[in-house]
Amino acid sequence: MDAVFEELGLDLTHTQLPRYIAVEGCIGVGKTTLARNIAQLFNYDVLLEQPEENPFLERFYRDPKSTALPTQLFFLFQRANQLQALRQDDIFEPVRVADFLIEKDQLFARTTLDDDELAIYRQVYDKLVINAPRPDLVIYLQAPLDVLLERIRQRGISAEQYISADYLKALNDAYTEFFHFYDGAPLLIVNAKDLNLAQNRDHFKQLVQYILTIKSGRHYYNPVPVL
Repeated sequence: MDAVFEELGLDLTHTQLPRYIAVEGCIGVGKTTLARNIAQLFNYDVLLEQPEENPFLERFYRDPKSTALPTQLFFLFQRANQLQALRQDDIFEPVRVADFLIEKDQLFARTTLDDDELAIYRQVYDKLVINAPRPDLVIYLQAPLDVLLERIRQRGISAEQYISADYLKALNDAYTEFFHFYDGAPLLIVNAKDLNLAQNRDHFKQLVQYILTIKSGRHYYNPVPVL
């Protein structure tokens, strides 16, 4: 960890790190990349979603109406099981960065399911015991639709190439509304339109410097152009 901080020119001598960080945002915005980078920097373990394990996902992207409910229920059970396994094994402490909030599951459900499907989903959700930890910091990465579509195209995951612009716009709007009212933890809303967290270390350094100043409340981060 010290070597990575030295590489970035960061001094943590008098800095208390957030113990648990959740990174959120729409498909393609870069949340998994940021979660991995933070985990490496802070020497934290990372908890990631596993969309490739969902057998319904590609069919859903091709034809959302046909498999919306099983797709959503699979993700609900997967996310709940990930959190429950951590509790049962008493190993949550090392897992300090995640690329999802459990609350996002209902956000997706409201966006993708019709009224009858949503009623079934809510019955299932209410029966689950989800003991999710409260993050010390939530980072919401926000980007416009055209940027998300281009990033999805560039990363080339085959199933994601069937995602429609209409679906992605509805999901992006749902995220905007959700975080407009979110008060479950300190929140950093990041304008990720021009951020290249995968390749530009200066972008990542600037963001981390800002993250380390946050103790409470709601914050907004617009990156400073790096010349």
